[in-house]
Amino acid sequence: MGMKHFRPTTPSLRNMTVSTFDEITKSTPEKSLLTTKKKNAGRNSYGRITVRHQGGGNRQKYRLVDFKRRKDDMPATVIGIEYDPNRSANIALIEYEDGTKSYILAPIGLKDGDKVVSGEKADIKPGNCMKIENIPVGTMIHNIELNPGQGGKLVRAAGQEAQLMAKEGKYAHVRLPSGEMRLIMAVCRATIGTVGNSDHENVKLGKAGRTRHLGKRPEVRGSVMNPNDHPHGGGEGRAPVGHAGPMTPWGKPALGYKTRKKNKQSDKFIVKRRK
Repeated sequence: MGMKHFRPTTPSLRNMTVSTFDEITKSTPEKSLLTTKKKNAGRNSYGRITVRHQGGGNRQKYRLVDFKRRKDDMPATVIGIEYDPNRSANIALIEYEDGTKSYILAPIGLKDGDKVVSGEKADIKPGNCMKIENIPVGTMIHNIELNPGQGGKLVRAAGQEAQLMAKEGKYAHVRLPSGEMRLIMAVCRATIGTVGNSDHENVKLGKAGRTRHLGKRPEVRGSVMNPNDHPHGGGEGRAPVGHAGPMTPWGKPALGYKTRKKNKQSDKFIVKRRK
């Protein structure tokens, strides 16, 4: 998939790029797989803002993506590849032999008319889903379960892939896109291939308006605030942070400060950290 560049007829178009959407073959979503998506502008159930800089944006419908793939040994035909506003990856609309339709993440190489299937008898080709214990070592996978039957949780973003490195007992060694090596139960499911829309990371928004369309509101730097509003604020003109390191508006360390629990239960499954 390529990128579209514009002639710099305006300042915003000078550096703006958009996807050519070459992979997209179906423009309208399947109505039976749509549901409403409620916006809360970063507010919790008490109406208080818990996540700043959220609000506005284009209206969106949520697409019900099947991350579990539980219809074993029933082939499904790819009807079309669609854009999904809720994620960076594209999604594929598939129809099973019994007439049921569902969405799955569209891997690289999946085309209209292709057959995908899940289960132990599935071939090793993009879009097929099976237990990790049935996948050959070295295969690139995505949409990986953390617990059996839970549905895919890992490696779902555009252009991402994990590699099955080894199988030992009831666990498999999987190298995640971050470089982290992790133990995952071999009975968990994963999908073969690399997530599509790999050029998503090359998109340049080019103007503030496109950021607002995504539902992101303006963010003000702490260094331009007053001291009573932010630890970085105050001073005559531009001033340094004035602390041992950068801080959040509430005085907590920021930028590089580790927030992961010291004794998290899943630490025992991490063979090698990402750094």
